[in-house]
Amino acid sequence: MLQTKSKAKIIEKFRSHETDTGSSEVQIAILTEEIKQLAEHLNEHKKDNHSRRGLLKMVSKRKSLLDYLMRYDPKRYVAVAKKLGLKAKTS
Repeated sequence: MLQTKSKAKIIEKFRSHETDTGSSEVQIAILTEEIKQLAEHLNEHKKDNHSRRGLLKMVSKRKSLLDYLMRYDPKRYVAVAKKLGLKAKTS
């Protein structure tokens, strides 16, 4: 789980307008940060299969959001992928 302050910083960085807290870009950014933290946890605790399942669910959710964004607004998809350092599909 992300700290409230770090989550607020992510929302501030990726929102598209003043009251935006749930757009695809914001959700993808939050999931990416949670995935990074959980991956670090799993490097230390290799047998934590319950957390591993949660990680896989988060990765799947992020992929779904990225696919949605690529389908409906490819420019925003490329921008978000570039900002987060993710591999962007080019087709």
